[in-house]
Amino acid sequence: QVKLVESGGGLVQPGDSLRLSCTTSGLNFRVHAMAWFRQPPGEDREFVAGISWQGQNTYYADSAKGRSSIFRDNDKNTTWLQMDNLKPEDTAVYFCTAGPLGAGRPLDGYMYWGQGIQVTVSS
Repeated sequence: QVKLVESGGGLVQPGDSLRLSCTTSGLNFRVHAMAWFRQPPGEDREFVAGISWQGQNTYYADSAKGRSSIFRDNDKNTTWLQMDNLKPEDTAVYFCTAGPLGAGRPLDGYMYWGQGIQVTVSS
């Protein structure tokens, strides 16, 4: 059974940093692209960042560029999303997802999803 478990969310203040973790099990992590999506309240799910299965390529939404970094450790079957200078508009449920042999791009085929974790940015 494939599982993706997000952690590291919570309530933070504007300008703070946060690192989300996604630990996987039940899949061959090394051959899966990993990505983060988010769903703000009342809005559709949107792409935040992705990393290719080889780890060589990363992609970011315009809203995340310059403030976020995605990285992975194949030995730990884990990917992280580092977010800096958080803004209230970053408030959302953040989802980790995995796609076999993907490039980490927004429209790649992501097969597996985590349950999501809440991030709230508020003063």
